[in-house]
Amino acid sequence: QLQLVQSGGGLVQPGGSLRLSCAASGGTLDWYDIGWFRQAPGKGREGVSCISRDGVSTYYTESVKGRFTTTKDHVKNTGYLQMDDLNPEDTAVYYCAVDFNLHDGLCNLSNNYDFWGQGTQVIVSS
Repeated sequence: QLQLVQSGGGLVQPGGSLRLSCAASGGTLDWYDIGWFRQAPGKGREGVSCISRDGVSTYYTESVKGRFTTTKDHVKNTGYLQMDDLNPEDTAVYYCAVDFNLHDGLCNLSNNYDFWGQGTQVIVSS
C-alpha cells in the first residue's frame, strides 16, 4: 500500500499563495498519476488537477487554470500543488490521490484513484 501524507494547507488572504505537498512512502510515485481534488462545505468532490506518472501531461479544471500548477519531484517522491492568486471560492479540504498506471500517458480525474491522502484544509479569507 502506498501511503500519502499531505502538508501545506492553512489560512491565507485573497490573492495569496500556498503550496500543498503530497509525500509518498511504501512505494514509488513513478508508477502513479497524481490527482488533486477538493471538497467545499455543502458541495461534492471536485477534481482540480492531475499529472501523469512521468510528469509530462497535466490537466487543470477551468476554474484554476492559470493560477494552480501541479508538479512532481522524482527524487523526493513527492507531488505538489502550487496555488497562486487564491480567492475565497478556493476554500475547501484538498486531497491528493494516486492512480496506478501501466503506461505513461494522459492523466484523468475521472479514473478510480487507488490511495488517498488525509486531506488538508485551505481557507482563503481576509
